[in-house]
Amino acid sequence: MKHNKKIWFFLPMRCLLFVVAFSFCSIITKRNLTELTHWWTILASVINLVTIVVLWIICKCGNTTFREMIHYEKKQRNIFNGFLFIVIMLLLGIGGMYLAGMLCYGEFPYLAPMMIAPIPPYLAILNIFILPLTTTIAEDGVYLGYGVNSFTSKWAAIFIPAFFYALQHSFIPTIFDMKFITYRFLSFFPLTIWICFQYYRGCSISYIMTGHWILNIATTIQIVITSFHPEIYSTLIK
Repeated sequence: MKHNKKIWFFLPMRCLLFVVAFSFCSIITKRNLTELTHWWTILASVINLVTIVVLWIICKCGNTTFREMIHYEKKQRNIFNGFLFIVIMLLLGIGGMYLAGMLCYGEFPYLAPMMIAPIPPYLAILNIFILPLTTTIAEDGVYLGYGVNSFTSKWAAIFIPAFFYALQHSFIPTIFDMKFITYRFLSFFPLTIWICFQYYRGCSISYIMTGHWILNIATTIQIVITSFHPEIYSTLIK
């Protein structure tokens, strides 16, 4: 896939979708954005589905399949290498959030409590099945399959998709607070650079998607816990 002008619309697309979705909900419900942060998983799932439809259209127009676009190869893989890759991915993800929290809020470890805020329990259960799967397909499809593969220059292929891959998290949830926006971006930028670099050099997309899915599963499980036991969340926000 050669570089094309559409990439400059497609890479920031999810950032715009999150800003529009949260702003629209704020207007409709007459609540400020901070009051809507606990609904981020629901809006994220909807936007993921929209993104997947867009990816399907792109594949259809390009006469290709999603598997071909992300360079998915169905073959036997080294279990140890896959396990090691996922462990490194998890450490970078958690370490990035802790480091960003220290830089932005002066706390170590720091995790934004609204990311695991309780929601209706039945939705929290549903989240476990929908959010991790749709997020993995949507984000890795956009920033790796379409993003990295759209550039011929090595450094452009790594850093430009990685930048937007991390930037979208600044608006999940959307709060117009520069400290929070910076915190969210810095939390994910080291990880997205590493992911894009590994993908560019030919690492199996199945390793990346599995690690990504596990990170999101961990988040949804925490939300299930706080949803069924709101008192736990109350201790986090004191």
